[in-house]
Amino acid sequence: MKKNIHPAYRTVLFHDLSVDAFFLVGSTIDTSRTYQWTDGETYPYIALDVSSASHPFYTGRQKVTQTEGRVAAFSKKFGALAKSSRG
Repeated sequence: MKKNIHPAYRTVLFHDLSVDAFFLVGSTIDTSRTYQWTDGETYPYIALDVSSASHPFYTGRQKVTQTEGRVAAFSKKFGALAKSSRG
């Protein structure tokens, strides 16, 4: 492995702002912000909008989409109007 070409791998504190959840993860992401964690250590800090703690897919709060297509849904909703205006 070549020296001095790889980014520094270190523990980084990620903060999901939407649910106020913190994650300590090994990463090479570059940031100038730091945060003192509950263990007394200061870690590089990254604020996130969405993580696995708040994303609907991972939390089970995902909306189920209709199985029928858009044309079928449109026909179901407005089909009676189209038939009555023709006659």
